[in-house]
Amino acid sequence: MPRPAEQPSGGEGEQRSGGLRVAVRREGRARVVSVEGELDHGSANGLWTALSRPVAGGEERIVVDLTGLRFCDSTGLNLLLRARLDVEAAGLRLELAGPRPVVARLFAITEADTVLRIHPDLDAALRTADPPQRGRDDVE
Repeated sequence: MPRPAEQPSGGEGEQRSGGLRVAVRREGRARVVSVEGELDHGSANGLWTALSRPVAGGEERIVVDLTGLRFCDSTGLNLLLRARLDVEAAGLRLELAGPRPVVARLFAITEADTVLRIHPDLDAALRTADPPQRGRDDVE
């Protein structure tokens, strides 16, 4: 799959790929990528395209809203894990929100939940920010 810098620039919007609907919008300093349907080998390209868009000014993170995701296979899991690395290499964070039990179970069984930042729902993800970094002057 192409790296983020290799993808053509694209605006916000919605697309369908196989059995997956992907919608992209901006919420403050976050790019929110909402997915609905089934994420598998036949539909992964639609999500990959949305995740690999070049960084817009002011974006700090990408939040993938999984609320509408009914199924995810190993292709989808690998896509999310690779996207995390690519997004971090671009200086952003990749966060997931609202996985249904069947998807959360996949993350738990594979221990992907130990490396992916997962929030219970989109609202919680958007409210959450990283704790401030402590500098040398903050050391007690």
